[in-house]
Amino acid sequence: MEKIITSVTNLQKYIKSEGYKGFDPYDALKSPLFKLPFLRSNRIVRLGFQQVLKRLPFNLRYLVKIAKGYNPVTIGLVIQAYSYLAMIYPEDKKYIREIHTLLDDLEKNSSRGYSGICWGYDFDWEAKYAKIPAYTPTIVATGIITNSLFESYKLLRIDRMYEMCKSACSFVINDLNRNYEGRTFCWSYSPFDNQKVFNATLKGARLLSQVYTMDKNNTNYLEQARLTVSYVINSQNKDGSWSYAKGDSRIWVDNFHTGYVLDCLKEYSENTSDSSIDEAIKLGFEYYMNSFFENNIIPKYYNNSLYPIDSTSIAQSIITMINFKKVDVATNIVKWSIANMQNKKGYFYFQKNKFYTNRISYMRWTNAWIFNALTKFLFNVKK
Repeated sequence: MEKIITSVTNLQKYIKSEGYKGFDPYDALKSPLFKLPFLRSNRIVRLGFQQVLKRLPFNLRYLVKIAKGYNPVTIGLVIQAYSYLAMIYPEDKKYIREIHTLLDDLEKNSSRGYSGICWGYDFDWEAKYAKIPAYTPTIVATGIITNSLFESYKLLRIDRMYEMCKSACSFVINDLNRNYEGRTFCWSYSPFDNQKVFNATLKGARLLSQVYTMDKNNTNYLEQARLTVSYVINSQNKDGSWSYAKGDSRIWVDNFHTGYVLDCLKEYSENTSDSSIDEAIKLGFEYYMNSFFENNIIPKYYNNSLYPIDSTSIAQSIITMINFKKVDVATNIVKWSIANMQNKKGYFYFQKNKFYTNRISYMRWTNAWIFNALTKFLFNVKK
């Protein structure tokens, strides 16, 4: 346990020393090069440069003048991690002080002009099925942040956390598009597309169910959550898995998006006492356990491939194992990741491939998620 505590301490010091800022696997378009007329509008070049920069095992960002970013998702995940530490070390008030500062920053970095508070990433993102400018709100960014806030609120009862979650419900219900199948539906990824992404829509359902636990008179939240959960349950594959998306070519099955789906479904079921989806959750978790772990130790990226071993997959695996009471497996993953993925400076590496390790430090994708997972682990094993 001492090694885990030391790991968390070193990681926290690193994150704080960087001012919570850092590079991101998808921040390529922050380069001033992409303000030039041709590069600003050429979708193929923009997509290609993103993918090349993400895959390079050395960091070209300094060369193309990409600055470290302050991502709202990083802020949300760190708030949750500090909340766990505040509970583990109640005599140390620095975590509460820092939480209040970061809550201010979350409000300052929210997206403007929507029905409720919401967030996007701090960089332009050129994807195959959508073009999302910096700070365009998405259900994913908003759902990750609000989950962190709600989990933190349950521990610390800081009213601002709950009020932000309640406000974000208006964004989900009023500003996102819907794709219907009968009465069931899938929320869009952002207000400006019609993607059908399972983990994304469930983040909206989870948020509504969380706020419903505090406001039982708002049955609309319950009904909206139920309908999109039904959409996802109806789309489950026979083997228990879920593809990343529906209606397009993104039919792969990967570790961390499956973990997101399972966590959201489990929390929705617990928050609403809806036991009708329990068999689907059980089947999905059995698939997850049987498909994504090498010897119950190393998280695989895809259901059919170990590599790349990715720090976000590691973090989500720890979180999902704790949520499903598999503390022994979570412990295995924690110990392996500290021994194999953490730099002596405290940060964690991006990915380990078969023949090399990508040692670039990414703040949102890697360090914030790992910090959140390790502190959640410590909080749960110290109960």
